[in-house]
Amino acid sequence: MMDAADQEALVEDADQPLAPHNGVINELLDVGREDNMQGQMEEFLGPQAEYNEEEEERKYYRRKRLGVIKNVLAASVGAMIVYSVYMGLLQMQLILHYDTTYREVKYSNLGLENIDSKMMMGINVTPIIALLYTPVLIRFLGTKWMMFLASGIYALFVSTNYWERYYTLVPSAVAIGVAIVPLWASLGNYITRMAQQYYEYVHYTEDHGQKKLPKGACHQYIVVFHSLFYAIVHLSFVFAQFPMFVLNGYLHGMNHTLQNVKSCGANISGVIPGFNTTVLTNLPRSMLLIQVESVLMGFAFLAMIIFLVLCGPAYRPTEEIDLRSIGWGNIFQLPFKHLRDYRLRLLSPFFIYSGFETLFAITGFSLSYGVCVLGLDKLWLLVMVYGGSCSVFSSLSLCLLRLPRWTCLVGGAAVHAVLLVVLLAFSPPPRQVEYLGPLLVISVLWGLGTALNKTGVSTLLGMLYSEEKERLDFVYTIYHWWQAIAIFIVYLWSHLPMRAKLSILLATLAVACSCYWLMERRLAMKVPFRLPRIPRPRHKVKGYRYLEEDNSDESDSERSEEDDEEERVDGEHAVEEEMEKEEMVGAEDEEKGERRVDSPGARRRGAEGRRQREDARVKEAGSEEHEGG
Repeated sequence: MMDAADQEALVEDADQPLAPHNGVINELLDVGREDNMQGQMEEFLGPQAEYNEEEEERKYYRRKRLGVIKNVLAASVGAMIVYSVYMGLLQMQLILHYDTTYREVKYSNLGLENIDSKMMMGINVTPIIALLYTPVLIRFLGTKWMMFLASGIYALFVSTNYWERYYTLVPSAVAIGVAIVPLWASLGNYITRMAQQYYEYVHYTEDHGQKKLPKGACHQYIVVFHSLFYAIVHLSFVFAQFPMFVLNGYLHGMNHTLQNVKSCGANISGVIPGFNTTVLTNLPRSMLLIQVESVLMGFAFLAMIIFLVLCGPAYRPTEEIDLRSIGWGNIFQLPFKHLRDYRLRLLSPFFIYSGFETLFAITGFSLSYGVCVLGLDKLWLLVMVYGGSCSVFSSLSLCLLRLPRWTCLVGGAAVHAVLLVVLLAFSPPPRQVEYLGPLLVISVLWGLGTALNKTGVSTLLGMLYSEEKERLDFVYTIYHWWQAIAIFIVYLWSHLPMRAKLSILLATLAVACSCYWLMERRLAMKVPFRLPRIPRPRHKVKGYRYLEEDNSDESDSERSEEDDEEERVDGEHAVEEEMEKEEMVGAEDEEKGERRVDSPGARRRGAEGRRQREDARVKEAGSEEHEGG
């Protein structure tokens, strides 16, 4: 019985499946997990039903376009803050230093008057040599970092006013003079580059990756961005007057300051002859001046942060390296070579007039007409009205989207020509408040002309050289260098009669309009202009930047027509050089052959060779006759 039961239990156990080993269980679980993971990976890496490549690309380039607009606004606001701080501090400083009581009480043995003259000389004279170093600085530092460094120099100028001494004020003024042209050249280059980038991001579906953009492609964006830039930058004249709100409470009225002034306007020589040397009722507290300078210092640092954080780069890193790798000697020479272009030569009178008219509005009209008639306490009103007018009317340059490009420049020139003729005959008497209205109207109209002139010149340069990314820094350097020359001339003519100054302005404006008409006529007749060839980047295979020497940062499909043309020209030059070498070698061989023929052995060998060739020809002729027969 027990055996039978045991046998039945064994049979039942045999029928049931044996439990697998632990290792087998783990292997089975791993196989299942691997299948599951493989399925998840295929699902993750496979085409997603919710992913739309075109929509994502559209969002990406929309963000890029918004980034470009952010860059333009940041650069404009940064430049506006820098010049608001600079002009506001300089104006307050010159008024304080002009007062005899302030100089004698606070700086009796320092010689502030001499320091001020040296400081103004450093600001106005130093930019004359800016053409020598500006392109090198921009290429070495990059456009964005040049703007940041220049704003830092302006902040340094503000900081030196905490301790007014010769060895602080004069060196900082010279540094300002060094930074003026690089700052404005970088700003003009930056705004035009943003317009080019915006066009590329709008037309991202087309193949615009080449260096040279299609002709006239981004003109509308250049017009819009330069109008926006100058509308914001011209507000610096408005914000620069806020320190005057503090100082106005310490200024004498016009009956005191204009007590010895006999005439104003076109009849005077110099700035304001007979102006009282004491303009302050009592001296401002030192702590109050320190507080004002601290506020200005804070805004100067804010401008530096805006340039550093909010402004994106003007070029891609590889393009920046290419711009520098053409050689420092070429970078130094190219501004002078660009002056061979008749477009820049014929626009130079407009560049000079652009510097004349802006400085005349601040130093000539505002002082010799405005302050001379209304008193020093009304200076802030005239300058604010002028700056507000410039800012508002800068938007009129948007008419270039529909009208010819000469509209802006010719319109601004016409407004200024009429005003110059009026000012030649306008000589208001001093201490007459009823002339406030006419003077404000002239300020508004002069601001209209300035707005059209500034935006017109910058926009025109952007249009003429919009397809040339690598030339923009040279072009805007030449423009602002001529402006610096004009500012230096205004600094020299400060003691001339007012009618002589107005006549120089009017003559310069007439020459500028004539030269501009001639330039447009030559362009309409398609007269070729001379552009210097910018060498191709020569890369050295060092470090991690480049793996190839000839083709550093672009694929063969991205090569531009200009590069192909340069390679073709280089190839032709190489072929010509090879042909010249072959001709020289052939000529040498012929000379050697002639020398060999002159020897008796050579003559004998030559005669034997000729005899053998004649015998061979005779045999060939005889064999042909035999075959024919």
